[in-house]
Amino acid sequence: MRAALDLAQQAAAAGEVPVGAVVVKEGEIVGRGYNHPIAAHDPTAHAEIVALRDAARRLGNYRLSGCELYVTLEPCTMCAGAILHSRIVRLVYGAADPRTGACGSVVDLFSEPRLNHHATVLPNVLAMECGTLLQQFFAARRRSVL
Repeated sequence: MRAALDLAQQAAAAGEVPVGAVVVKEGEIVGRGYNHPIAAHDPTAHAEIVALRDAARRLGNYRLSGCELYVTLEPCTMCAGAILHSRIVRLVYGAADPRTGACGSVVDLFSEPRLNHHATVLPNVLAMECGTLLQQFFAARRRSVL
């Protein structure tokens, strides 16, 4: 999660919402990503999607069986779908997202029994640090608008 937090800091430095993600296989980081939909002009450039794409390229397979995803913010429905389709075995996230979270805050795609793949979800890992980074980012943004 510390590596994901470092990536979230990079997103914040670029003026993007500070979310970072890493894909880990057998203890090694195989994919990295941070939010950059503004710079990329891409609504899918969420940290999770970027990290999944990076891992798939590196591993040469769109199926990321045996991999875990660490992300600083609870994934949205788009990212949750991508996580499920990629066959991530375990999702670890930091701060809950009461507005768009798809791991239980708003909806819970990971507990939907009709889906053909399920990942284990471990929430609230370094939640205070992850949440504080987001709060500071948005507070600074509000101050610059006023």
